[in-house]
Amino acid sequence: MSRMTHRAGLIGRSLKGVAVAVLVSGLAGCLGYDGDVQHGYQIDERSLEQVKVGSSAEQVLVVLGTPSTTSTVGGDAWYYISQRTERTFAFQDPKVTQQRIVAVYFDPKKKVTRLANYGLEDGKVIDFVSRTTPTGGKEQSFLQNALTNLLRF
Repeated sequence: MSRMTHRAGLIGRSLKGVAVAVLVSGLAGCLGYDGDVQHGYQIDERSLEQVKVGSSAEQVLVVLGTPSTTSTVGGDAWYYISQRTERTFAFQDPKVTQQRIVAVYFDPKKKVTRLANYGLEDGKVIDFVSRTTPTGGKEQSFLQNALTNLLRF
C-alpha cells in the first residue's frame, strides 16, 4: 500500500469517527430526558385528612396553604389543583396523564361544609400554561390598525 493510500484511509476513518461522535453527542441529550412534570399544588394526604367538616377557613389555610384558585360565582369554594403531564421527547406536546382537584366548600360563616376530590375522569383538562388569550372579534395586524386610525382623521 502506498503512502498516499494509507493517509487517505486514515483521513476517511477519522472523518467517520468525527461524524459518529457528533451524532452520538447530539442524541445524548435526548437519552436523559424525563418528560414527567408535576404542576400545581402538591397534595399531601395526611394534611388533607386534617380538614374536617366544620373547620374554619383559617384552619384550612394553615393546614393546606393558599388555594390554587377560588370560586367567583355561586358560593364560596377553594380549589387545590394538581396535574401531571408526560411527553417522550422534548419537542412533543405534553399529554395530561393525571389531574386532581381538591375542592373545599364553605358556608356563609366560612366553615367547611364538604370536601370533594375530582380527577381527570370527572371533567375537562385544565390548561395551566396557555400562551394565548382568547379574545372576541377579529385579530387585526399592525398595518390594518394604522390604516383604520388614519381614516378616522
